[in-house]
Amino acid sequence: MYVGALTLDILLGDVRSLKQKRSVVRPIIAEVQRRFPGVAVAETGHLDLHRRTEIGIAVVSATAANCGAVMDDCERLVAFHPEIELLSAKQRLYNDED
Repeated sequence: MYVGALTLDILLGDVRSLKQKRSVVRPIIAEVQRRFPGVAVAETGHLDLHRRTEIGIAVVSATAANCGAVMDDCERLVAFHPEIELLSAKQRLYNDED
């Protein structure tokens, strides 16, 4: 069993309040959940900042290759949103021996 963890550090566009931030972040999270129903996704960081957010995605798979492919697809899906700028993406892979 392999567990993949993907952390995306995101800069939001013209956002001036936490309410506007939610209106940008929630649809992105919902789209990831809709396209990849087997992953867990949530806003995990920069909760008090207006223009920054961190999205965490977790994947569980039988193979490391599938886990990596799903994380790559999730990263690509988020990166293609024109209203955001993906600052960094960090992937970690754990197996049952870790």
